[in-house]
Amino acid sequence: MKQNNMIVIYKSSTGFTKRYAELVAKEMGCAIEDYRNVSSGMLSKYDIVIFGTRAHAGRADGFQKAKRLFEKSNISKMILFVTGATPNAAAEIVETFWRQNLSAEEMTKIPHFYMQSGLCYEKMSLPDRLMMKVAAIMIRHKKNKTEQDLGFEEGIKSSFDNSSKEYIEPLISYLRTNAQYNKK
Repeated sequence: MKQNNMIVIYKSSTGFTKRYAELVAKEMGCAIEDYRNVSSGMLSKYDIVIFGTRAHAGRADGFQKAKRLFEKSNISKMILFVTGATPNAAAEIVETFWRQNLSAEEMTKIPHFYMQSGLCYEKMSLPDRLMMKVAAIMIRHKKNKTEQDLGFEEGIKSSFDNSSKEYIEPLISYLRTNAQYNKK
């Protein structure tokens, strides 16, 4: 069923978020657009905007700017998904990320979903590669490393892709379960 009232917009640097956005749009039969090509007037044609972005330096990259854009449009519902290298199973880390990026009110009003992806050094910008290099040096020299520190140190050594279509399922289930998201 084609969803004319819904659009997925994404901000992607290395391709993981774009891939997930494409999977969600295909599954829901809705429009998709790169964040760079979106205006508030364009968004006003939709009731629901799903914004996908990456976790970057502990932040939902571009979320504050996207929020301002959404506020200028007439959308009735915004949904957020964020991709990152942290495993979905690291629930405490993911929950901390949400608390750092969403206010208490936003935590209840904005449906938000995390989707594990990976790292792609080959597509990263130079500043991002340098930031990862600094993180690697800092963790390597840290005394009394925790299990989490050791996992992080191992995880950032090279590019990897742990993305999977299964990680969109909570979002898809949410959209299908909530009747207001299924109107034509």
